[in-house]
Amino acid sequence: MSAGPGRGAGRALLITGAVGVGKTTTAEAVGDELEERGIPGAVLDVDALRRAWPAPPGDRFHAALTLRALTALSAIHREAGAQVLVAAEVIEERSARDAYEQAMGLPLTVVRIRTPRELVRERLRERHALDPEGLAWHRDRFDELTAILDAAAVEDVSVEQVGSPRETARAVLAAAGIGDRQTR
Repeated sequence: MSAGPGRGAGRALLITGAVGVGKTTTAEAVGDELEERGIPGAVLDVDALRRAWPAPPGDRFHAALTLRALTALSAIHREAGAQVLVAAEVIEERSARDAYEQAMGLPLTVVRIRTPRELVRERLRERHALDPEGLAWHRDRFDELTAILDAAAVEDVSVEQVGSPRETARAVLAAAGIGDRQTR
């Protein structure tokens, strides 16, 4: 693993996992934790980058658009001094990892968040309380993605959700080897 922030090298963290495991919430908490530790960085909202329509044929989740936008946004943040870039994204194939590392322009650590199935189902029920079709799709997608991610082993490290988002964020940073404080 490369040197951590504060030792002259930047890093990228990509939080992955199935729908409902807390990827985006964890990424935001990692950003809060990095800010508190004095480590310059940015949290990049991949869901916002892909929010466009219609999806091109053969790319229902806008993977190509996402990577192009992530490349541009990552460069801007690195130029502004970010030492750690954080994003949340589902990567279903190990081969996609290299594309994300290239897009973020920094050595990448992929961290998979694992959350108990019943907790995810509860979250999805709350999130889609007024959308039964969306709830059914996301429940099915959770099971499908869990199986895909188990088989693909895209992650460098795995972290169990360990309570609050901040506690999970600290576990992510420890698993990724990101230091406590920036040394200037």
